[in-house]
Amino acid sequence: MSTTGGLVILTEMLPLLPPSEKKIANYIIEHPHKAITLTAMELGKRSSTSSAAVIRLCKSLNLKGFQDLKLRIAGDLQKTNASGFSDIEPNEPLLSVIEKMTNNSIQTIRETAELLIVEELEKAVEALRQARRIHFIGIGASSIIAQDAQQKFLRINKSAYTFSDMHMAATQVANASKEDVVVGISFSGETSEVAKVLQLAKQNNVCTICLTKYGNSSVSAQADIKLYTSATKEPTFRSAATSSRIAQLQVIDILFMSVASLQYDETVMHLNATRDAVHFLTKNGQKKS
Repeated sequence: MSTTGGLVILTEMLPLLPPSEKKIANYIIEHPHKAITLTAMELGKRSSTSSAAVIRLCKSLNLKGFQDLKLRIAGDLQKTNASGFSDIEPNEPLLSVIEKMTNNSIQTIRETAELLIVEELEKAVEALRQARRIHFIGIGASSIIAQDAQQKFLRINKSAYTFSDMHMAATQVANASKEDVVVGISFSGETSEVAKVLQLAKQNNVCTICLTKYGNSSVSAQADIKLYTSATKEPTFRSAATSSRIAQLQVIDILFMSVASLQYDETVMHLNATRDAVHFLTKNGQKKS
């Protein structure tokens, strides 16, 4: 169980919470040191709600209970290296862009690590390790993540697929078996095509994994295993999908390295074979030119 990330979860879920739970979340964000010393009843009174609303909030946050939330917030308060996100300004100097983008990426990686649920990650790793075929589904910027995942798992002799055409994705998943795994990638969690492909997979009793920002969504609702990334702060250049892309790639790398570690000798053998194959192509190409 993670011992940090409580404030990140509250901040990212805040817009989605019902009014009473939003009051509690706002109180905790504004008074974190005080909040961790209160009981659920006391917190309910301080936020003009109730202890029942506090319990409902913890459920909405997908946490195990109020003590879990307080433990995570206490861990957050021990951190001293969080610099926060910085947006790019008009005519930003190059050195400033370098510093801001570097800090934003580091912050995104840290927050994503805090949001990953180890139990869910273990399930995902085992599912991918045992899978006969892995289908990575993503659209737009998330399709780049799907392609990266496919390339990585192909290199260790996993039958991995990704699709630029969602009709082809649906066709492939319609013929998937219980030995397959379908991974739906959607930063927002509301990409309807990805949600529908996962739904199709579930109808065939195929294991489904989602990779979305934290919280309930149409995509995560169709997933057996839920993996979350930091929602990140990209207000001006959101369409550039910068920090969110870093977060998704981080999770794919964690999955890949975890699977590789569990079959270490076999992984090394396959990586050497693929490296030699690429070298062979490059060497022959140089001779012909």
